[in-house]
Amino acid sequence: MTDSLVDQADAENFDHLFRIDLFWQSPDHPPIQIELDDGFKVTATNVSSYKGVRVWEVPALPGSSGEAKLDQAIAKNSTNRLVIFHDGAKQVWRWPSRSSKDGGVISRPARHVHKVGSADPQFGAKLDAIRLPESGVDVNDLLSRVRGAFDVETKKETKRASKLMAQMYAAVEKGYSSKVDPRVRDHEISVTLARVLFLLFGDDTEMWKDPSGEPLPDLFQDFIKDHTERDGTDIAQRLNALFETLKRAPGDRKNLAAELTAFPYVNGGIFNESITLPVLDIDFRKAILDASVVDWSTISPAIFGSMFQSVRDAQTRRELGEHYTSEENILKTLNPLFLDELRAEFEAAVVRETAQKRINALNALWKRLGDIRYMDPACGCGNFIIVAYRELRDLELRIMDELANNQQGEDAATLDADWTTLLKITLDHFYGIEIDEWPARIAETAMFLMDRQCDLKMKERFGAAPERLPIQKSAKIVVGSALRIDWADVVAPTSSVIIAGNPPFLGHKERSQVQGEELKEAWGTSSVQHLDYVTAWYAKSLAYFGELDGLWAFVSTNSVTQGEGVAPLFRPILSAGWRIKFAHRSFRWESEATGAAAVHVTIVGFARYPDTVRLFDYPTGLGAAPVEVPATNISPYLVDGPDVLVDGSRTVLSPSLAELRAGSTPIDFGHLLVEDSDLPAVRADPIASKFLRPYCGGKELINGLESWCLWMDVPGVKLNDLSKSPVLAKRISSVRADREASGRVATQRLAATPHLFGERRQPSADYLGIPQTFSDSRRFATAARVPINVIASIKLFTHPDPDGFLFALISSSMFITWQKTIGGRLKSDPSFSSSLVWNTFPVPAVSAEQRVAISALGDRILAAREAHPGKTLADLYKPDAMPGDLVAAHAKLDRAIDGMFGLHHDEVTSLERQETLFAKYLALSSGLLRGLKSNAPARKRARTRP
Repeated sequence: MTDSLVDQADAENFDHLFRIDLFWQSPDHPPIQIELDDGFKVTATNVSSYKGVRVWEVPALPGSSGEAKLDQAIAKNSTNRLVIFHDGAKQVWRWPSRSSKDGGVISRPARHVHKVGSADPQFGAKLDAIRLPESGVDVNDLLSRVRGAFDVETKKETKRASKLMAQMYAAVEKGYSSKVDPRVRDHEISVTLARVLFLLFGDDTEMWKDPSGEPLPDLFQDFIKDHTERDGTDIAQRLNALFETLKRAPGDRKNLAAELTAFPYVNGGIFNESITLPVLDIDFRKAILDASVVDWSTISPAIFGSMFQSVRDAQTRRELGEHYTSEENILKTLNPLFLDELRAEFEAAVVRETAQKRINALNALWKRLGDIRYMDPACGCGNFIIVAYRELRDLELRIMDELANNQQGEDAATLDADWTTLLKITLDHFYGIEIDEWPARIAETAMFLMDRQCDLKMKERFGAAPERLPIQKSAKIVVGSALRIDWADVVAPTSSVIIAGNPPFLGHKERSQVQGEELKEAWGTSSVQHLDYVTAWYAKSLAYFGELDGLWAFVSTNSVTQGEGVAPLFRPILSAGWRIKFAHRSFRWESEATGAAAVHVTIVGFARYPDTVRLFDYPTGLGAAPVEVPATNISPYLVDGPDVLVDGSRTVLSPSLAELRAGSTPIDFGHLLVEDSDLPAVRADPIASKFLRPYCGGKELINGLESWCLWMDVPGVKLNDLSKSPVLAKRISSVRADREASGRVATQRLAATPHLFGERRQPSADYLGIPQTFSDSRRFATAARVPINVIASIKLFTHPDPDGFLFALISSSMFITWQKTIGGRLKSDPSFSSSLVWNTFPVPAVSAEQRVAISALGDRILAAREAHPGKTLADLYKPDAMPGDLVAAHAKLDRAIDGMFGLHHDEVTSLERQETLFAKYLALSSGLLRGLKSNAPARKRARTRP
């Protein structure tokens, strides 16, 4: 397909290429013509468009200056544009990157030059990357695709900038004496680097002006280069002076050097505090100069979180549960939560029948944007806030553009009033809570810099930008624990508040004692069971909104929608009237930082009365792109279906299942278990050797390991007779003494039978052994038949399973899907539970014929295993190396069991199995919203939407 795309481009069939092959849409703008300096006229024709992103064809190669001039003309109505210049032999595909070098805002293009007729696989790959699914995408997905294909240099600059910021951090850190309090040191470094970042951005975004209003590009770079010593000995002193200057108003700047007075009065919080940097050296000077070469006007907002993670040590990140994110993943949260709906309303407004109706609809939408208040209560470096602000400002610009076009015509350069006074999306509508000062400082600074980037986009369209210095408005980033702070003190709760972010990821075993107490306090309970630390943010959101409407969403570890924590988390959420508005099923959450942590997460967003719900799945793997699947209601387990909550049961729900038993528990303080080193002595003892038995738990069963125990629960054996064995006498005496010394009454009673396991549940015949824990990476559960002489430990569940039907069930994809969905976890591995997993497994009624057929298919799996002698279950079930005959045997079993559940087609997905399982569970139990105020969503009422 890629070759045919290049062929269409070579034939200059650009309209066919984009509209037919790449699934873009029809053009929506008339041609644009300009006259170049030499009098030559060139025309740009809009050949395709998609949600405001336009493709322009120019049948000429006017050179770099001509390209730039025409691009500037197109920029007046196409902020996001792909321009194709061609002359039959060569094509230049140009995607703009904004820059403010040389005294003005220009388009510094990312260009791909393609020679017609030549092999150009890189070009083909770019075209393939911007092909859209026939179902379409949102505008930000489109922009991400085009930037990824053509704006390669900006991506490289972003990664480079992250490394440079880390170098600056290290260069400042080494200037501090070891005697300085680390908290003071870290605070001062945080403030210093936030200030440097601000100044670097100022160089590239026209923040500095001379008295006549002309831009002063590279003012900070020149200050460092020309007004500090080359060896860096005075770099700290000069920066101390500059920082003091920036917080001084014009009337308070007497007797300052000219290189200092050239900088404006900033009035920003990051310059208010007086900090005296220690003596630094050439490394810091060089790091700043290296960083000043980067074009910071084009840097992605995600860089700020990446920079923070690059300079923060891994141990600190783990303790705080920090994970910083790419823009793509941030938009997986923000788009379906609220941005897509706002964009859809914009698209509907611009196609109203008359200009006045369009104007009215656009103004109504614009007012809604102004009402929004956005808060991230675990904001880190502000990536979520930054991206939300950028996207809303981008939509605001599109609204203003359409208003100008409808009020004054397509060529309008201004609105009816000074547009710089009309902006409704302002920094003071955005809020964050961050426990650590360094990222909070970066977030404050980054928001101002993003504001400047948005202003530059406005300047491209309207020719002017608001003056932001001295700073009048800023985002409010509160430093402190989000779980201790009253969120209402940060921003007053209203129905127009949107809460979204990426709180810390810490499982119930990883959180500290303090974090555990915070979690209990957030939920108002003394027991939080298996709830993840992230769920405290869910609890705070419930308390914050109370009875109000609103929108909220969090990135969370996938444990919040699977296993034991689902019911205690979602029962209060559903009881409070909230429903899942959208969800991304489990996927790999990645950061753009060097050495970044990666975890498997879900994203869940809530509303009280969602008009529609959206469910995104990853059927081809955790690293794949999401696929939106149909859904009418999203359950807490992220499947399309009713709001089922699965609680453990003491008895099996399905009439087709039998109850399982756990294995035996020694309660012997180690004396009835035989270590390898003791085996020779036990075997040499004629009495003790009679009672030596293999001892098997899940680890031994799966990995083919040997363990041993002394099992004396044998008919006719008397305790007195055992004392004739020196080996047994010593061990039995030790068991008796340790049990008597126990503080547990039940254990003390067991001292009367010191030769026996404390809890004995050994089957009376060969049995099915089911490990307590399965590997998450394996496709199937690894159960097996076990001989009667092997003693099952507490780590193994058992059943005689005489016909093999239970073995077949447990070996199916249907069972492992249920296990992984509702079962608990030991670390990341599924943990089998008879009450929660087995007793609730909703197997439908099975006929005698079905039972025989399925048992026979289970026998085929056993036969396939036996065909590979010497292989353990761990060997046979390696995720990517299962023997073909074993895979085939499982596939046949899956088809039969899927059919038993009502799924009769091939290639049944995990999502389909989950939906079917919950439907069957609902039919067998009262799991639908058990214990909630209502079993159905509340009646829809009028509400204020964000």
